[in-house]
Amino acid sequence: MMRDAMSHDMMSMEGLSEAAMAAMQSAAQACMDACAACEQACTVCSVQMMDGHPMDCAPACMNCADMCNTMMRSLMRMQGMTPASMMSMLDACIAMCQTCMDMCMMHADMSPVCKMCADACRACMDACMALKSAMSMA
Repeated sequence: MMRDAMSHDMMSMEGLSEAAMAAMQSAAQACMDACAACEQACTVCSVQMMDGHPMDCAPACMNCADMCNTMMRSLMRMQGMTPASMMSMLDACIAMCQTCMDMCMMHADMSPVCKMCADACRACMDACMALKSAMSMA
């Protein structure tokens, strides 16, 4: 159902070949999936404690979870999104994932949760960059 709605909204993009549309649709779905996984990982990471105190990556994780959720919801309802605004959203998501990944990598050796979060951020960044690339080629 979600894929059908996304396909309908993307189909309104005039002049795109069927192959370009399929590539963009596939990249958008992969980006939504990566954003959902990153949001979950960041949420888990944001509540972990070290010596009874929140880890110093918690604010970045909370912000990243919010950004990934917003990106995912925007991709689900592309109506009203111009290519320029979508590119800006993707850039913001990539930047927030980079910040969170950098913070969590500082603890990755001592916290498997931070390692998982950093890995999810990297996957989300990669998926957002792939969608940007697909959009640029269209």
